Amino acid sequence: MSGQGYDTGRLNLPFVGISTFGKRPYLADWSAIRADAAILGAPFDFGTQFRAGARFGPRSIREASTLFSFGHGGAYDHEDDCTYLGADVTIVDIGDADIVHTDTEKSHANIETGVRAILDAGAMPVVLGGDHSVNIPCIRAFAGRGPIHILQIDAHLDFVDVRHGVRHGHGNPMRRAAEQEHVTGITALGIRNVSSTAKDGYDAARAMGDDILSVRQVRALGVDGVLSRIPKGARLYVTIDIDGFCPSIAPGTGTPSHGGFLYYEVLEILQGVAKAHEVVGVDLVEVAPDYDHSGSTAILAAQVLLNFLGFIFHARGK
Repeated sequence: MSGQGYDTGRLNLPFVGISTFGKRPYLADWSAIRADAAILGAPFDFGTQFRAGARFGPRSIREASTLFSFGHGGAYDHEDDCTYLGADVTIVDIGDADIVHTDTEKSHANIETGVRAILDAGAMPVVLGGDHSVNIPCIRAFAGRGPIHILQIDAHLDFVDVRHGVRHGHGNPMRRAAEQEHVTGITALGIRNVSSTAKDGYDAARAMGDDILSVRQVRALGVDGVLSRIPKGARLYVTIDIDGFCPSIAPGTGTPSHGGFLYYEVLEILQGVAKAHEVVGVDLVEVAPDYDHSGSTAILAAQVLLNFLGFIFHARGK
């Protein structure tokens, strides 16, 4: 991209140009990824049980992310007194996995192919959903690459086994993850209110290594208390369902649940895990922009991801 200084090259304001994530370079060739992180869209929402529309999540998050992308060599944070996502952090947007309408297995396989390509290149995958079922192929892609622990931020436990023959909907991903040999456990934050997972699912989750905390329990523990629940030295995959946030700030989702997290509650946890753990992958799911005409849900999603990426690479010395 041209124009890295304030007074040279193009000004390149947020509303100008193509809406790649953070206005980072688009890379069509998945065999040529050379970056610290690669963005993959997974515009799949056939797994939803209520309001569809998350297929438009990746596009809306990309557009919202341009707000934070002035191209001036990173973002200075006066509270932390450092610049995040400077020129030495390389991020590319590799576009979307191909989605085949009504075909969950083929669509999921295409998502898995994209995540594997990113991992094979030595980059960190950042996947934009789509409904939460896209986490299933994301976690599969990590098979054979060492153990991972999942940090889940969500309103719903998503630990349904099989219901009416459905194994790969958005109520199933954490159950499918817990079944994988390379997944050592799950820390679930924000779980509350009515859920698609019944009591037997909660019992099974705990038996399979899922540590479940509600929003109120997280607040009672505080950031340090929550971080202490995550196994030391764990390599973390972080999955963020936007409905983990309160719908007062994130109404654009298919299954909103009041009583959720506010922005800094999640941000401080993410900053803590970035300092204490190797974060090996991220997905952010369930943004359904048509339910939020203000666009604030997509802006929240983009802001959380960009800040989290800043924390991760700053912790790596970049």
